[in-house]
Amino acid sequence: MKRILFVDDEVSILDGLKRMLRPMRTEWDMSFAPGGEAALSMLETAPFDVIVTDMRMPGMDGATLLEIVREKYPSLLRIILSGYTELQASMRAVPVAHQFLLKPCDPQMLRAGIARATSLGEVLDSKMLTSLVGALRDLPSLPRVFSELKAALAQPNVSIQRISQIVEQDVALSAKLLQLVNSAFFGLARDVTSVNTAVSCLGISVLHDLVLTLEVFRSFTANDFVSEEYLEEFHRHAQLSARIAAGIAEKTKVSTAVVLAALLHDVGKLVIAERTPAHFARALEQSQEENQPLYEIEERLIHISHAEVGAYLLSLWGLPYSVVEAIAHHHHPRRVPINGLDMVLLVYISNLLAHEREALEQGAPAPAFDIELLEHAGVSDRLQEWRKIAETAQLCTAPLAG
Repeated sequence: MKRILFVDDEVSILDGLKRMLRPMRTEWDMSFAPGGEAALSMLETAPFDVIVTDMRMPGMDGATLLEIVREKYPSLLRIILSGYTELQASMRAVPVAHQFLLKPCDPQMLRAGIARATSLGEVLDSKMLTSLVGALRDLPSLPRVFSELKAALAQPNVSIQRISQIVEQDVALSAKLLQLVNSAFFGLARDVTSVNTAVSCLGISVLHDLVLTLEVFRSFTANDFVSEEYLEEFHRHAQLSARIAAGIAEKTKVSTAVVLAALLHDVGKLVIAERTPAHFARALEQSQEENQPLYEIEERLIHISHAEVGAYLLSLWGLPYSVVEAIAHHHHPRRVPINGLDMVLLVYISNLLAHEREALEQGAPAPAFDIELLEHAGVSDRLQEWRKIAETAQLCTAPLAG
């Protein structure tokens, strides 16, 4: 049973939650804390899996509570309840909340939110994984992209299209933006998988506050372990993979959300580079020395790779399951049943085609495709066609503008 801690300063609301959630007693072991201080005291005496807190509380509000929880109990899943009228204040919780749920929240919505936040964690059950992701404040962003976005937001008549173009250059900005727009704040009837749609939903003023007032997109700078050159290569590969996925998806029935999955497929690398830069640098060095893919080195050293780390984080953030699944399995597509060309297989293909183009450019050995898998999916005869798409996509993928 999942141990859930609910926090609200109003006893009447806690009593209402108890009555409303009574049917969940067979699935959840629930505790109720009348405020932030009481919640912290309870956390010191017993282990919990999830904390669900109201945002607006006197003394210690929900954002402050979750910030303390993140530092002390990084593996605890953090969910915040808030209303539309509290959106501006709740921006402070963006760096520390895994999920946002809108008040009033019925049992089905609450159950779905908690299930979504915990499902991939159960599949990817690893203390290393929860430790790496749980304490993460934000994904790192390239400083110059961050600066470009700040400058654009300062322009009074900047267009949504221009903002979207800047955000799409950066994997971390795209991921955080999509996390927010897919939260319950906006009550959208469908998952948002397009950065342009996300910017449209948020609006320029909200995005301005999100980027300039809060430390959500904290810049990640090169250090002794992770070079500026590597960060540039990371973003170029992400963009190339996304362009290839877009080109292939245009000629197939695969959801356009595959472009988002391809853009974010390596986001776990940023998490590892942020949390354990020395380890990340050693894995990179070993990968180059042994001429083996980085994910194989990671799996050998810590039994998980950046694919699982990125998928776990994006699952906690509430991105669509299909996107999370494709990212989690993009190195091992055989983990899931393959019935023709689906998102998992297309991200796998797009990633390898991008690596293949990069290898040709550098005069390095090209990665090997699982031809048997492609034959089973009935798409092996299209590989040469897709290689031409990749070649064109590479020509269109320019370095990030300074």
